[in-house]
Amino acid sequence: MKLIAFLILFSSTIIFPQQNNFKSILQLEETIKNSKTIDSNDDNINFNSIDLSRKKSTGLAIVYSLLLPGMGELYADKYSSGKYFTIAEGALWGTYIGMSIYANNQEDNYKTFATVNALVNTEGKDNDYFATISEFEDIESYNDEKALERNFNEMFDPKTSFWKWNSTEDRKTYRSMWLSSEQTFNDLRFVVGAMILNRVISAINAARLVSSYNNRVEDELSWNISLGMKSNINLPTSLNLNFQTSF
Repeated sequence: MKLIAFLILFSSTIIFPQQNNFKSILQLEETIKNSKTIDSNDDNINFNSIDLSRKKSTGLAIVYSLLLPGMGELYADKYSSGKYFTIAEGALWGTYIGMSIYANNQEDNYKTFATVNALVNTEGKDNDYFATISEFEDIESYNDEKALERNFNEMFDPKTSFWKWNSTEDRKTYRSMWLSSEQTFNDLRFVVGAMILNRVISAINAARLVSSYNNRVEDELSWNISLGMKSNINLPTSLNLNFQTSF
């Protein structure tokens, strides 16, 4: 009786571990089948995985550079090149502010000059009016020309749009101030265009740097698992599992 009990106990120690091992093997094989990164080759199975936690977003780098040139490069850990875009942005903003101040000052100056030297009422007048009075000595000469051209709708009302320069020299002085202001306002468009171009170039450069950064992360943090089945005539089939990590 004791012998029978011993045999039963001995059998259970052999059967149950085998069943547990068999279940573990089945679970491992099922996991491999469900993996999207498996490459099969005969009896060997290889798959790779990348630690994505350190990778950076290209889209986010572009947004940063569009908001402030150089910030995308800073996000990509390459501000050594991005700082030039930031410096350029600062210089462009300084230029824009300086030109705006100059243009507005010149506008105030030519309006004041016209009020004093041509009796102009500047209230409610548009840019076309200020351009016109720089070309004609007085409102009468302007209206006479428009009447000859039969452009009666372009004539000014003497009661609201009167002007008469004290001298031709005053008119020329006024025109010089007016041209200086208008030209500066027009040049501001080129400064704005340069700001936009600076942002676009910075965004492209930031996207390139983030892509390079992510490639380096893939090279540094990639790992490989190789799974193979080994058969032997005299021994049971064995499962080989190799794990390799590169840093």
